[in-house]
Amino acid sequence: MISRPSNSGTATPHEGFSTEQYFETQPPPPDLDARIQPARDFVERWNRVEGKKVVVVTSGGTTVPLEANTVRFLDNFSAGTRGSTSAEYLLSAGYAVIFLHRQHSLKPFSRHYSHSLNPFLDLLHLPEPGASRQDISVTNQDANHLLPVLKAYKEAQTAGTLLQMDFNTVNDYLWILREMARVMGVLGRRGMFYLAAAVSDFFLPLDRMAEHKIQSVKGNLVLEMDQVPKVLRPLVQEWLPEAYIVSFKLETEQALLIPKAQKALTRYGHQAVVANDLHKRKHEVCLVEKTPRSGQEADSTSEFTETWLKLEQLANRKTSSGSTPEIEELIIDELLKRHEVWLKG
Repeated sequence: MISRPSNSGTATPHEGFSTEQYFETQPPPPDLDARIQPARDFVERWNRVEGKKVVVVTSGGTTVPLEANTVRFLDNFSAGTRGSTSAEYLLSAGYAVIFLHRQHSLKPFSRHYSHSLNPFLDLLHLPEPGASRQDISVTNQDANHLLPVLKAYKEAQTAGTLLQMDFNTVNDYLWILREMARVMGVLGRRGMFYLAAAVSDFFLPLDRMAEHKIQSVKGNLVLEMDQVPKVLRPLVQEWLPEAYIVSFKLETEQALLIPKAQKALTRYGHQAVVANDLHKRKHEVCLVEKTPRSGQEADSTSEFTETWLKLEQLANRKTSSGSTPEIEELIIDELLKRHEVWLKG
């Protein structure tokens, strides 16, 4: 509900949406089937390769439009660093990767030279005046960093192990995620979902959204939004019961971090949560899992295991890219071990 002004009174809260109600009432992206078809072809191809593992990496934030003809929207804090970096390490480990990312967020390989970080054009040098050939050059220092990145990118292109798909709004994301679950089902335990995207907690249903740009007039703008349904539960329990599923938990209060990760595992029943504090996320994370009691499946009585990963653990270790150490390398190393155990049942 959008209203203005609001100087008195209290809005009546709108009953929240279940997952089923959400997909019954919120329209899919108009080109959904065309957008999903490349993923169907990708999974079908790699499903024919014995033992090949495929992972869907979600990355970046989601927007929440405030108008049907969108001019204004709410956004999430996420540049896509965690997802794009992790995708590179998954590719180097032999996975086929579907990289589902926010439009214009960081992508694998190009992330090294995106936005204001190492602008790519700054690496290039014009030919000397009067030179017989118009060759663009890169200094040896820059080439030392660029070469392994370019090599890994070309290898992924040649092998066809990387498929990139984008989304923009939270509605795009939810519809695509559900369809991706249906596509990935044929892989069984060889499939993994690495849910690093920062998904909006609230949205504005279409029937309560302004059709045109909200005009600027005196008074307050009041937005009554609904909670985005938690699709992790049906993803784990209904859509993909065999896939290995990793979610992320970001908090700004350290004391809430582990309890909320444990609560998520209990509520949704997936395999692992990567818990990270906003201010320490680039050099310290905690991998939280349920530990089944001896001879039993993991359930609400299971204990929890916490594995702390710290960037300093890479101090004496050469990274796969030969560049600055990244904590995502540790995260992926740990998850690879666990996925292998999951594959063995």
